Amino acid sequence: MRLYASCVYIFLYFPIGIIVLFSFNAGRHASQLQGFSTQWYGKALSNPFVMDALQTSLLVAFTSALLASLFGTMAAVALQGIKGPVRTVFDMLIYVAVMIPGIVIGIATLIGLVTVFDQLNPVLASIWPGDGTPPKLNMGLGSLVAAHTMFLMALVIIIVRARLSGMDRALTEASSDLYATPFGTFRQVTLPLIFPAVLAGFLLSFTFSFDDFIIAFFVAGSETTLPIYVFSSIRRGVTPEINAIGTMVLAVSLVMLVAAQILLRRGEKKSK
Repeated sequence: MRLYASCVYIFLYFPIGIIVLFSFNAGRHASQLQGFSTQWYGKALSNPFVMDALQTSLLVAFTSALLASLFGTMAAVALQGIKGPVRTVFDMLIYVAVMIPGIVIGIATLIGLVTVFDQLNPVLASIWPGDGTPPKLNMGLGSLVAAHTMFLMALVIIIVRARLSGMDRALTEASSDLYATPFGTFRQVTLPLIFPAVLAGFLLSFTFSFDDFIIAFFVAGSETTLPIYVFSSIRRGVTPEINAIGTMVLAVSLVMLVAAQILLRRGEKKSK
């Protein structure tokens, strides 16, 4: 079993290690290692197209993670008070949202948004008071944020609900016995206890949104995120600059994942 596990991990991480290694290549050929150099990191960070794509990815990831954390936490707290078959149905919908392939979510979101835009654009044009061109809803930053938020909410709900399930109910009951309002109980008791899980959900949501290509490819419109830029670039050939971008994205993702794991473990220790 150890040999089998080792082979699996080598199969998974060896290609990633190759990308990291060749990102430090001194030559221009991505498949020929010609010395050690960090020049490609500097060129990637000085490339205006890369920086524009990075800015878009950061903006979308932060906004989506913030909205998903807010709405996901509200939904998790609300679902915690629901019992019986209704809760089973909601649980099923949440887990299905996580298990659905990204390409299905991307296509469904694209069709849904296009349908809504086709219905709303004529209405906006008819009520537009000015003489100029009326505003028109199109794919772009808004559709990216909406699509990622809908997908990431399910992830936040699962993480926060796991923390709520391990929380001592006597604390909220004692708060109610002391005549605290429901909002006061949530603000002073529940939120401080689940905050590590909420923050971990935010970090994981940020990572998923920042790394996402499939859903963004369908709903980005004219916008270009960093994964879309990388995909467009490798169609013309893999370069050390692309390897450098991939390595930096990998590093950011690992930092976010480790931070989220540390927060979840600290939250579990505090609850005990």
